[in-house]
Amino acid sequence: MSSREKQFPYKSILVVCSVNTARSPMVVGFLKRFLADNDIQGVKVFSGGISSHARDGMLTSLDARLVMEEIGINLPENYLSIDLKKHRDLIKRSDLILTLTEQHKEEIKNFDESKGKEILTLKEIAEETGDIGDPSMKELAGFRQARNEIKTCLEKGLKKILILFDI
Repeated sequence: MSSREKQFPYKSILVVCSVNTARSPMVVGFLKRFLADNDIQGVKVFSGGISSHARDGMLTSLDARLVMEEIGINLPENYLSIDLKKHRDLIKRSDLILTLTEQHKEEIKNFDESKGKEILTLKEIAEETGDIGDPSMKELAGFRQARNEIKTCLEKGLKKILILFDI
């Protein structure tokens, strides 16, 4: 076990958005890249959707995959969405829950499995306020905007974690 693995404060990170086909897969892509680039091992990263129209088995948005490929991060073509209302075990096993909006944060708090969990929006982890809006129906430009907001928030927040935990 590397020293970085011992020091990183989370072993399981759950990313929550509306339907788990665009924003949360992008966050997962960034998180996995960050962990690999910093030689942090042993951290599981997964995602799911929380809205009433979240469903199991939907493919990741092609636009989300395209804008991530533009910056060298490939999202799996065969990834299928997860409806967290049906897979509460993912909530239970997470150490940190990151949401894309305040509404997602409030919705996830309604599940008993989230009690005692650290739940933050991506903006909060970057010490900012607000939401990262849904890019669907906004063409590639909307997906690029969401991608860039996600990247900025994660860079700020994860840098803070590295400093705080002397990693």
